[in-house]
Amino acid sequence: SKFSVVISKVSTGSYKRQVYEVPSGKQLVDQAVIDRITWATWTSVLGDEVIGIWSRHAEKADVNCACVSHSGINLVTGDDFGMVKLFDFPCPEKFVRTCFCIVTTKSTVDTVVLYCFSRRCMMEMSPSLNF
Repeated sequence: SKFSVVISKVSTGSYKRQVYEVPSGKQLVDQAVIDRITWATWTSVLGDEVIGIWSRHAEKADVNCACVSHSGINLVTGDDFGMVKLFDFPCPEKFVRTCFCIVTTKSTVDTVVLYCFSRRCMMEMSPSLNF
C-alpha cells in the first residue's frame, strides 16, 4: 500500500478477503478505508476488482493464482485446467473474454517468461522463482 503503514491482504480458505496492518496485526474492517487503498502488488483471486476472471461454470477453487503487471493494467491468472489467461485490470465485469498466452523458459532454468497477446498489447512478465 502507499500509506505510511504497511498493509497486508490475505485470502482465507473460506474465500474471504481480510486486510491487516503490519506489524501490529490489527485487522482493518472499515470497507471505506479498504476501498481507498492503492495496492503496490496484487496476487489475490478474490475481490470486486477481479470478478471477471471467473468463467461462467468455474468453482471457487478453479482459479489458483493471479498477478498484476507492474504497470497495473494487466492481470494474469492460472487455473486448474492448465490455462494461463490475460485480463485487463481491474476486471469487475463478470465473464470477461481473455486472450492468448504462452509460457516459456529462457536460457536459465530459474527464469520463466510469460508472453500474452491481446488486441491492445503484448506483455512479457518474468517472475523470479526460488528453487
